[in-house]
Amino acid sequence: MIIEACSSYQAHVDDFRVVRKTDGKSVFKVYYCSITGRLSPERFEWSKCALDKEQFAEDFAASAYEGVGFLTAFPHIVKVFRFAPKNEILEHVCAFKPQDGGVISLEREEGFYEFACLAEAVLANAEFKYWARANSVEEYLAQRSDETDFAIRNSAKLQQYWMG
Repeated sequence: MIIEACSSYQAHVDDFRVVRKTDGKSVFKVYYCSITGRLSPERFEWSKCALDKEQFAEDFAASAYEGVGFLTAFPHIVKVFRFAPKNEILEHVCAFKPQDGGVISLEREEGFYEFACLAEAVLANAEFKYWARANSVEEYLAQRSDETDFAIRNSAKLQQYWMG
């Protein structure tokens, strides 16, 4: 296995809102997230990027994504998590570029797929718990995670371990 260097990771939630789609049924919670302390902050931080959160919400509301779920919206990648329409005990995920809506594949090496960075994993955990405990979609939508800060203390530990 080849272990590559990894960038530092200090993320936080900048903003939150609920976006109801133009189809009248689909609705998604949006967690606007930033990663700070990296080169090219305009790529990773909402306060420094050219994207406007309101315009992003409008564009997403008019997009083809359907269902009920939540987004983790970073300036460089958005992941759409929805409760599976054919089996709502499952959660689907896909990704796109927020600048133009282009699809981002989550397929990685050796047959693996990317699930989540730390912020996405923590938020997905909370959101799935809200979904499991809610008796209705509206009850689910009334809840949001209060987790706002996410940091990985050592983003080189796998490399350090593997290289011995």
